[in-house]
Parts: sequence; C-alpha cells; structure tokens
Amino acid sequence: MSPTPTGRLLGGDLVLTRTFPAPVIDVWASLTDPERTARWFGPWEGEAGPGRIIKVQMAHEQGQPWMDMTIDACEPPHRLAISAGEADDRWRLDLVLTERAGITELRFTQHLTRLDGLGEIGPGWEFYLDALVAARDGTPMPSFDDYYPALKEHFEAQRRG
Repeated sequence: MSPTPTGRLLGGDLVLTRTFPAPVIDVWASLTDPERTARWFGPWEGEAGPGRIIKVQMAHEQGQPWMDMTIDACEPPHRLAISAGEADDRWRLDLVLTERAGITELRFTQHLTRLDGLGEIGPGWEFYLDALVAARDGTPMPSFDDYYPALKEHFEAQRRG
C-alpha cells in the first residue's frame, strides 16, 4: 500500500508539511544535529552557519554520495534555508518550524526553477519526510519503493495544472 501524498505545488514552490507532538527545539535538533539527521537523511560535517558550506551524505541514495550544501539562512529554532547544485539546476530548500500548544509543524518548501522532474522530486521528499517521522517515532524506516512510482502521478498531475 502506497503512502498518501501530501505535497502541493503552489506557484513555483513544492510544499510538504509534517506535524510532530514535540516542542520546536526538539524538532529543530532533528533537522540540524548531524547525529539526528543521520537517522533519517544522512550525516553532515563541517562548520555550520549562514553562508557556510557543509558536506551532507545522501544515506538513502545509490552509492550514498556526499554533496556540498550551502546554508543560506539559519534562524534557530524556526528556519533553515539550504541550497545545493549548480546555478541552472540549484535546489533551494526552506524548512520552517512553528509550534502551537506543544505541536510543531514543519513546512518544507523546495523553490523550483523548473517543473520537469516533479514526478520524481515529490515522491522523494515524501519519502524523506516520512523517514524523519519514523526516526523521531522509533518506527521502521519507510521503503522508497512504496513512494516511487506510486506517487509520481500525484505530482505530475499538479504540474499539468
């Protein structure tokens, strides 16, 4: 059974949300502490800070490659903006946390430069965010095979309008 997609295309932005029954500072640590990011995305190394470049390992990708990511903004514990890739294919990501009554919402946004590939990108982020949920809950990690190609059409349909 494939997971239910949550991602929506809003203009040129792909937006996904997840909620956590936890304080914002704890969810922030899941997004920024290298030992905790290793549990769901991959470890990172380097000296973090706005304008700095860190190396992040894509632990769930084939070959587990390392990639450079630039920290564009860091406003603990509410906003982290990072980017990676080359100028014409640069991925710009914005992670915003808000807490209300002990419940923290993560609003994950990828600012897209083009819409081709949305059918692959969307399922990938759904997988990673569900991996974050699993890592925080201590439940088994999801399998990417449950996300792609099962969720591809959901995202392609949004691209077509």
